[in-house]
Amino acid sequence: MSRAQIFILVAAIALAGAMFFLPKVVVTKDDSTVAAEQTATIPEGHSEDDGHDHGPAPAAAADGMHSMATPEQMMELATVRARYNKASDAKTRGLLANELAAAYAAASKFDSAGYYYELAAEARPGEKTYRKAGDQYFEAFTYAATQQRASEMGGKARKMYEQVLKNNPSDMDAKTNVAMTYIASENPMQGITLLREVISADPKNQKALFNLGILSVQSGQWDKAAERFQELTTVNPDHVEGTFYLAVSLAETGKKEEAIRTFNKVKTMSSDPALTASVDEYLAKM
Repeated sequence: MSRAQIFILVAAIALAGAMFFLPKVVVTKDDSTVAAEQTATIPEGHSEDDGHDHGPAPAAAADGMHSMATPEQMMELATVRARYNKASDAKTRGLLANELAAAYAAASKFDSAGYYYELAAEARPGEKTYRKAGDQYFEAFTYAATQQRASEMGGKARKMYEQVLKNNPSDMDAKTNVAMTYIASENPMQGITLLREVISADPKNQKALFNLGILSVQSGQWDKAAERFQELTTVNPDHVEGTFYLAVSLAETGKKEEAIRTFNKVKTMSSDPALTASVDEYLAKM
């Protein structure tokens, strides 16, 4: 299966779009990076003009991973934004920034949600408020339509997560997200190092195991990928994407019978028609 087919398949089962920006790294047995090259892109969820610079105009959600805001959501956004714009004192604006961010998040307008959560965090600093801002910027990074946009949103996400980690260095989820933004940057080794730190501290961390497995898939290291996804599915036997990629990795390493069993298991775990079609395509080839 070609790398392009893998990328299309990833989109079909709604995995994080950020992996499309990951460099084509070679992850060795000690997870060190020895080569990097930028990859392709997908459309992003993006906000309309709300008074601050968000970059390019919105892109259509051709892959089904991001939906446009409904008329009801747009009405809610307009209402809350009008209240925010009329607010004169800093305390009220801080409270309304949080409300406006939540409205943008509900409408899947991640960059604007991050922007206003960041304003709310500046008004009332704290781990939870910075985490909300970081999560929304990370979503915007995930759906970025250009490498430049991914770099911008990834940098904003890191800035927010750094505040989270100052208060809670043991937040492995925040550290893993930071790692993924670095891997999609000009300094992927820093991301690999962070993922290794996460695995060292928490060997059963599902997000880190999955992302390391995906990096191995990208670099064509199928044995290493199978090892990572096997670890992941041992930790969580119900991890659908991990099970699917374990089956793919087994197929690519020539373990046909085991791959067929694993593919058939995937079909019992999800009713997603796109995933089922992908599994059937693989089984037909085998």
